[in-house]
Amino acid sequence: MVRTVLAMRAREGCEQRFEAEWLGAAEEIRQLPGCLRQDLVRDADDPRSYLIISDWADRDRLDAFGRSEHRDRLLAMIRELRESAQRHTYQVLHSVRREPEEPR
Repeated sequence: MVRTVLAMRAREGCEQRFEAEWLGAAEEIRQLPGCLRQDLVRDADDPRSYLIISDWADRDRLDAFGRSEHRDRLLAMIRELRESAQRHTYQVLHSVRREPEEPR
């Protein structure tokens, strides 16, 4: 599995529209083969700073999406609403999750 972390800063006054546009694009992207999960998180101290975190089954499918016209179309409006963006891709090595609690 690979995880991408895309740091974005929304233009001033565009935060709500940025979030709405991301959600619309994410709804379509989640249906693509290989897309496992997507999260939009906002900095608790800077409401214009966001992380877009997405998990993909493998690098090939992520890269195929990254080169697609589909991606360009879906993310065109988001590009207009941001000041900056920086992307990193990571290979997930381990995940440790909390076990569900036993019912009493």
